[in-house]
Formats: sequence, structure tokens, C-alpha cells
Amino acid sequence: MTQILIVYSTQTGHTRKMAEAVCEGAKTIDDVEVVLKKAADATLADLLTCDGLAVGTPENFGYMSGMIKDFFDRTYGGAQDKVFRKPFVVFVSAGNDGTGAIRAIERIALGYKFKTVFHPVIAKGDITDDILDQCRELGATLAGGCAMGIY
Repeated sequence: MTQILIVYSTQTGHTRKMAEAVCEGAKTIDDVEVVLKKAADATLADLLTCDGLAVGTPENFGYMSGMIKDFFDRTYGGAQDKVFRKPFVVFVSAGNDGTGAIRAIERIALGYKFKTVFHPVIAKGDITDDILDQCRELGATLAGGCAMGIY
């Protein structure tokens, strides 16, 4: 069974909607278990046991949320040399353009040595049906690639 971990932070509910759509997309793939957790509840064990990781954050002051940063801070040391090339994707609910949050997360992902496997989804403003469809595609792509051993 392939396991996908979706870690997200939300204040307005926008990123939660996106995370749920990523989850829906991942669940369309056979033999995939999805673990959906708020960043404060996600652990090193969750990270080490998953086959693929999706991270969702609101854009706060051109950066990721503090809770997503906290997740990375709490898991980094214990994950060293244990998550090499783990498939990884990002989604952002942005008030601005989302690029600062993406850039910061991608830099951290380099430290973990995650493998980015799909382009980020950035919602600028309201969460539209198109954004939710993109999130479903993101989840399905991550889960499908993990389940087939492509990543």
C-alpha cells in the first residue's frame, strides 16, 4: 500500500480546501492510503513512513506559514539521510503571488533532498473550482507516480 502524507496549515480555510482536494485526487489511485494532517499534528514518523509528501500553506508576508516552518524544523534532524528523493509537491493559498512561499519551501526541500515531482499549485485569492481541479491533479499525480514506482 502506497502512503501519501498531506501536511497543511490554514487560518481562513482556503488551504484546508486545497488540501482536501489534493486528498481527493490521491484517493483516486488504487492501493493508496492518504494521511491528511495539520502541520502542528504531523510528526517525524509520519514523514518517514510516507511514500510521497504534499505540503500546503497560506502565504504569510511572502513566506510559508509558521506552522509549516515548525513542521520542517521539528522533522529535519531526524529525517536526515532517511528521505532522500522522497517525492514532494507544494500548494499555496496566496494573498499576493505565492512565489516567496514556494521559493522558501523549495529551498528547505533541497536540504531534505526531496524530489519535486509536479509544479506547485498557487491560488491567488479565492479558491475556485479550477484551483480545486488543479489540486486534485496534483494529488493524483503524486499518488499515481508513487504507486507505480515512477518516483
